Amino acid sequence: MAQRRYDERDVRLRPGRGSRPRTKQRPEHADAVPALVTGVDRGRYTVLVDPGGPDEHRTVAMKARELGRDRVVPGDRVDLVGDSSGDEGSLARIVRIGERRTVLRRTADDTDPVERIIVANADQLVIVTALADPEPRTRMIDRCVAAAYDARMDVLLALTKSDLADPAELVAMYAPIGVKVVVTRTSGAADERVIHGLDDLRAALAGRMSVLVGHSGVGKSTLVNALVPTALRATGIVNDVTGRGRHTSTSAVALRVPDADAGGGSAPPTWVIDTPGVRSFGLAHVDPQHLLGAFPDLADVADECPRGCTHADDAPDCLLDEWVADAPDDETRAARGARLESFRRLLASRLGDTDRS
Repeated sequence: MAQRRYDERDVRLRPGRGSRPRTKQRPEHADAVPALVTGVDRGRYTVLVDPGGPDEHRTVAMKARELGRDRVVPGDRVDLVGDSSGDEGSLARIVRIGERRTVLRRTADDTDPVERIIVANADQLVIVTALADPEPRTRMIDRCVAAAYDARMDVLLALTKSDLADPAELVAMYAPIGVKVVVTRTSGAADERVIHGLDDLRAALAGRMSVLVGHSGVGKSTLVNALVPTALRATGIVNDVTGRGRHTSTSAVALRVPDADAGGGSAPPTWVIDTPGVRSFGLAHVDPQHLLGAFPDLADVADECPRGCTHADDAPDCLLDEWVADAPDDETRAARGARLESFRRLLASRLGDTDRS
């Protein structure tokens, strides 16, 4: 009997998983609709479809796998596919993140290499600071100013609780260096409280997207609720022992301020983004050479320093020390000294000098 000869018909090859060649071409999603991200909650995103358009409505979306680790944050302009109707049970997909005009970042501390994006496309950083209960922390303010400068955002300092302490000292410290300042105070019983200075705050926010940051207990959510009565952001109290507030806002959310464009509807909308209270604001992502830009009063003097001057404590012939010493009076000298001290502490912290920071 002749031996059988085998050929390729006798071999069955089952294609393995993933044998299909991958392609770098991605779907164009030509039918995607524009949207604005207003909130993030455990992998689900609240978005406003067709913001400002005739078909404006809210819906819920998830991030498409093709975006990988790209972080989506409030303020992002995105493109959606899928069911973006906003009907109950509908779920769209975010397939593109638009180019960001500004990005506000922070890190856990000044040595942490992992930076966290807080919001995107904001025009202004509003640093909410209580004048008392809890006490104001100027170093925290300076850190926020530095982060805003790095993000190319304007800065507004909103001082609350002026019924408990005089704002003059902080106004004198920051107004001369180009930081806008608004002062508010509260009066009346707990159920009928009135916030004075709210009109000034509205005027400073008008037509812009502003992100509010501050320690817990400074009155940030109280301001948001006054600006947007439907926001219903939780508010808390300050612990009498620690002097710190309790976190009430758990996630960042963008809210449109009503009646901001009552002059005819042609003005751009006013948005505020309320963020959870922070206890620290790391600047590991900020180039130390850029820190001086957050202190324009010091930067003007430092321009005349010898070449290569680090402006640190041990820098020889640094003109910043002379600038403090040559102040015309004790009050000005103390204010200049506090500014220089704040800058040098930030610089030392950013460079890893833990003994100094």
